[in-house]
Order: sequence, then structure tokens, then C-alpha cells
Amino acid sequence: MSASSPRHAAFDILRQVEDGAYADLALDAVLQRNRLSDPRDRALLTELVYGVLRRRGRLDFALSRCCRQPLAKLEPAVLRLLRLGAHQLLHLERIPAHAVLNESVALARRLGLERATGLINGVLRALQRELPNLPWPDAARAPRAHLEHALSLPGWLAQRLIDQFGAAQACALGATLLDAAPFTLRANRLKTTRADLLESLVAAGHQARAGRYAEDGLILEKRGAAALPGDAEGLYQVQDQASQLIAPLLGAQAGESLLDACAAPGGKTTHLAALTDNQASILAVDLHPQRVALIREGAARLGCAGIEARAWDMSRTPDFVAPNSLDRILVDAPCSGLGVLRRNPEIRWRRQPRDLTALAALQGAILAAAAPLLRPGGVLLYSVCTFTREETEEVIAAFLDRHRDFAREDLRAVAPPHWQELFDDQGALRTLPHEHDGMDAFWAVRMKKR
Repeated sequence: MSASSPRHAAFDILRQVEDGAYADLALDAVLQRNRLSDPRDRALLTELVYGVLRRRGRLDFALSRCCRQPLAKLEPAVLRLLRLGAHQLLHLERIPAHAVLNESVALARRLGLERATGLINGVLRALQRELPNLPWPDAARAPRAHLEHALSLPGWLAQRLIDQFGAAQACALGATLLDAAPFTLRANRLKTTRADLLESLVAAGHQARAGRYAEDGLILEKRGAAALPGDAEGLYQVQDQASQLIAPLLGAQAGESLLDACAAPGGKTTHLAALTDNQASILAVDLHPQRVALIREGAARLGCAGIEARAWDMSRTPDFVAPNSLDRILVDAPCSGLGVLRRNPEIRWRRQPRDLTALAALQGAILAAAAPLLRPGGVLLYSVCTFTREETEEVIAAFLDRHRDFAREDLRAVAPPHWQELFDDQGALRTLPHEHDGMDAFWAVRMKKR
């Protein structure tokens, strides 16, 4: 087995993720080095990495039924190999079981784990035998156990979903979060139309459709062999449909002064430029200089004008912006990211309840720092790609309690008719992937300064 085999590469990436790396960046680094030239190997590598990360709880439940030792006492490398093997046995039916067993043992030997080959072979053989009889918890009778062991959510998050959405909705949401996220484009209206871009995609051999909600959104349902047309020309931006709803809700107009307070990598910033036909003045701020560079690069590719990108810690009020000078502010705040678990599956196992408290404090600090910059009559839109109460309703309630010159608005009054089902009874945007055309889970509220 060569070091460039998909299973070996997946093992290495999963080790990096356990050490703190981001799965998408680690995977991209391997794919860009072209160590795997066969498209089938590249596809298998991607499936192994994301599949094991998404389904780790499910895999561990199955393995624990077939392993005499507690999984927590196994060497990390051995457990990693078992998870890779279990994922193939449970979810990749096109791979014969004997191939899974042989490849798992061979990889263990290559990694210097000869001492563990008997255990790995024995556990995976037992799992193969037990597959039809695994006692998956029933969603109706034991919803929390079902969320944890069948749908692979950590226990604390499983309970949060039940408390917030009820058992049935929680299980429906949890099941959707196991799926791969849709690949969605935003047609760049500065250079093309959604209809023209869709025609180009179909002509190039791709299967795509218009998104149900986002006016410029296209969902790529099946990629062809050819590259996507229009990338170099800046005809599109890769952006989830939920993310594409945020800029329109700000309601920016040509000639206005805008702040995108947490802007990188720049999808919403460039969307604001497109919606105002490059006629707005947009200050795009982000904490990290290297991410500010991404904003500039994206704006140049898409043909966006009027954007000034700067590095700044938005937990402090910028000293280079005059008070009461901005017409509209977007705070797409750093958050737990629980609404995008399909895209960042390692978050399942990294986030802890204490993180929500710290993030809510940061979100409140950013709102407080941005508030003095807005003119009376101006609009502030707060959005996050999560659904926790701590980062949504509680953050806004605390902000409004301390800033009596702001009042919450009902977004239903400014949204198109076909968006109405996306709002809660207080007029806040709340999208959920199992209900709303597969889009990510976002939350947003708009406030006006008196």
C-alpha cells in the first residue's frame, strides 16, 4: 500500500484533525499536491474523511458492540483505523467486506501497528457479522439516544436540539445534518444572470437548478467531468443559499455607506456590492490580515468596486470611522457554526457548551462596538450560522436592553412573499436544512437606530 493510497491519506488527515487541524484545509492540501491522480481515489478519500467525522458517534456505537475493550482505552491510531474500517462496512456498500478487512490490516502493518492487526481484524469481522443486528436506538422511544448513536451528535447537543425543537423535529434536523451539504452558487449579477449561468452549466454537462429562495442562487445537483464555466471570469461565487439571504435583508441602497463588520472571506461583502450595482461605499473589516486578503481577491475576481477591506478587531469600535456616519451595518458574527455541521463536521466533536457562553459575549461586544457608528435611522442586521438560543435571541435581548436607542424590526415586512415561511413569529430569519431547500441553518434579526 503506497503512502498516496486514499485510506492512508485519510488516516493522516484524521490524525491532523484530532490535533486541531480543519478537515477542509487538510484535505485540500492533499488534493492540491495531486498525490491521488485517479478521480475515484480522490472521491474515496473525501468520503472517508468527511464520513468518519460526520458519523463518529454512530461508528463508535457499532464498534463498541464488537470490541471487548472500551474504545476510550484503545490507542488513538488503532481507533482511527477501526473507524475507517467501520465506516466502509456500514456506509460504503460498493466496497466488498473482504477488501475493507484486508486493506485495514495492511494499513495497520504499514503504520507499524503489527501488534494491533489481530484486534483490528477481529473487531471488523465481528462488526461485519453483526451489521443486521445492531440495536440502533429508536427515534420515537429514545430520541436522545437515537440522536447520539444513530445520528452521531454529542450528547449535550442532542439534548439541546430536543429542548429547542422537540423530539421529532430534532431527529429530522439531526438526520439532515448527516448529509453532505448542497453545492450552491450565487450568480454574480454584475456580470451575468442566473438564467444565463444555468444555461452555461447545463451546456458544460452539469446538472443544476435554481434555488427556491435566493434570487441569484443555483444548486449544483450533479457535476459533470468539465470544470465549472465562468470561474476565472468571476461569473459566480460559491455561497450557500441561506448565506445569500443575508445581504438582501440589510436593504442596502446605491449611494449609502455600509460596514460589513466580520467580513471574511467576503461572500456577503461582494453580494452587497452586486446588489447596489457597485454604487455603495462598503467598509469590510476582519480580524485577520490574511483573511482580509481573501476579501480583496474575491472582490477583484467578481468585479466589485467601492470596497475597502481592513484588518481590525471589531470587539473594539474602529477609530477610523466617524460616529453616526454609516447608513447600514452587517454583523455576521463569529459563532459556534452548528448550523453548518455538514460543511465542517469536526465541529461536532470540538464544540462544548461553555463555548456558547464565550461566543455570546464576543457577539455582544461586536454589536456594542458597531452601534455608535450607525446614524440615527440607520439599520443594523445581525446574523449567525447557528441556532442556539445563547447566540441568537439572548444576544439580541441583552443588546437591546443596553442600547435603548435601537428597536427590533420585523423582517417579514421587507422580505419577498415566498420567503415568509423562513421567519419565526417575531420576524427573525430562521432557516433549517430539513425544511428549507437544504440550505444551512442561519438566524438573523434586523434593528433600527432611533
